Amino acid sequence: MCAGLAALEAGAEVLMLEKADAALAGGNTKYTAGAMRFAYDGADDLLPLLKDPDDPRLAKTDFGGYSAARFADDLLGFNGGRPLSEEQRRLVDGSLAAMQWLGGHGVKFEPIYSRQSFEKDGRHVFWGGLTLAAEDEGVGLFEMERAAFEAQGGELRLATPVTGLVTEGGRVVGVETEGGRLDADAVVLACGGFEASEALREDWMGGDWRRAKVRGTPHNTGDGLVMARELGARRHGLYTGCHATPMDLHMADYGGLDLPPGERKNYRKICYFLGVMLNADGQRFVDEGENFRNYTYAQFGRAVLEQPGHVAWQVFDAKTDDLLYAEYRFHDAHFEEAGTLEALCARLDGLDGEAALKTLADYNNSVDDSVPFNPTELDGRGTKGLALPKSNWAQRLETPPFRAYPVTGGITFTYGGLKVDARGGVVHEDGHAIPGLFACGEMVGGVFYEGYPGGSGLTSGAVFGRLAGAGAAG
Repeated sequence: MCAGLAALEAGAEVLMLEKADAALAGGNTKYTAGAMRFAYDGADDLLPLLKDPDDPRLAKTDFGGYSAARFADDLLGFNGGRPLSEEQRRLVDGSLAAMQWLGGHGVKFEPIYSRQSFEKDGRHVFWGGLTLAAEDEGVGLFEMERAAFEAQGGELRLATPVTGLVTEGGRVVGVETEGGRLDADAVVLACGGFEASEALREDWMGGDWRRAKVRGTPHNTGDGLVMARELGARRHGLYTGCHATPMDLHMADYGGLDLPPGERKNYRKICYFLGVMLNADGQRFVDEGENFRNYTYAQFGRAVLEQPGHVAWQVFDAKTDDLLYAEYRFHDAHFEEAGTLEALCARLDGLDGEAALKTLADYNNSVDDSVPFNPTELDGRGTKGLALPKSNWAQRLETPPFRAYPVTGGITFTYGGLKVDARGGVVHEDGHAIPGLFACGEMVGGVFYEGYPGGSGLTSGAVFGRLAGAGAAG
C-alpha cells in the first residue's frame, strides 16, 4: 500500500494485484497489532499522528523519547555482532518521516496504553520505545492505507495471483497472471516472505521450522522471491532468521482474523518475563528477564521451537495475575492450574516433573528479595547463583494458585530476502539493478538478523514501500 501510494504521488498509474480474496487481502499487515516503531524526540512528534489528540489520558502520559541512536542500538542488539546494515540505517533514518507521511494521508494512530505502558504514581509511563498503533490494529491500518491509495486513484484487483515476470531484453515489462499477461513500465514485488511454505522453510531455514505455527497469512509462500531469483536477483540477509514468538501450543495456523480488535494477538504468549519457562526436560532455557519483552519475544519464539518436542510451559503464580496481558485470560487460552507446584507439574503431559520441581525450587531459592520489583523498568531484581540467571523481574513462585501455559514457536515473517538499492530496485547477482523491477516489505533482506524490536516490521514496510513506489514511478 505504501509503495502504491508513493507511486501515485509521483504521477504513475498504479494497478495492485492481490493474491488473496477480500477477506485476506492485506497480507501479514492484517495479522499485526498495528504497532509501529519509529524514532521520535517527544510528545510533540506524536500528537499530530493521533486520531484523538483530545484524549484526556494524554495529560497524564509520559511518552518519553526514542532517539534514532537508540533505535539503531536496539537493532544492533539483534545483529549477532554484525554492524548496522545499510538497510537498517535507511529504516532508522526514514522512520519518523514515513509516519508523518502516513499521517498526512489520513492514517492515524492511538497510544498503546494496554500493552506498552504501566501506571506509576497516577501517570501512564511508556517504557519500550513503542508507543503508537493503528485503531483496529493491523486490519485498521490496512483499511486506512487502502482508503488513501484508492482516494489517489489506485486500483486494487483482488484474487489475482501473479505467476511470473515478463521480460524483454533483460528488462521487466510486466507480469503473467492466471488471466493473462499485463504490461507495465515497472513492477514492484511486495508479496512477502516464505513463512507460509513448509517446503521453503525446511529447505532454507532447517527442519525444526517445518513444525512452526504460522501466525500470518497463508499466501506468503515465497512467490516473489522465487520469481526474482529466476531472473538472477541477489539473495541478501539471513535466510535462517525470522520473526518468531511463543504461541499457544493448541492454536490453529493462520488464526485470529475472525476475532474482534484487541483479541487478534491473543494466541501469542509473551508475558514469560513475569514467570519462568520450562522445557520438557524440566529445565529453564532462556533468561526470561533479559530485557523488555519487545526485545526478546522474537528470539524466544525460536528458542521454544528448538526445545524437545518443540514445546515449553510458562509458569506463573497468583502475584502476577493483574499484570498478565489479556491473552492469558482469552477464552481460548490453554493452561493447567493447581494449588501446589507439585500438583501443577504432575498435570503437564510430557514434562519431567521431578526435574521441573528441582528447577523451580532452585529458582525460588535464588531470587534476590533486596531489590524492589518494578515492571516499568529494567529493575535489576534478579537471581543469584544460577548458571542461567533471570536478570530482571524475578519473583518467587509461591502464591497459589499456580498456572502453566503450554507454548510452541510461531513464525510471523522471514528475514532472508533480496538486495535492493537506494531506489528500491532489485539488485542482480552481478551488481546492477534489474531494470523495471523493485521490491519492498518482507522481501527486502538485511533489515533484521537474529531478532527484532517489536513494531519495526510495519515501519520497514512503510519506509521501503515509499522508496520502491517512488523508484518504480521514476
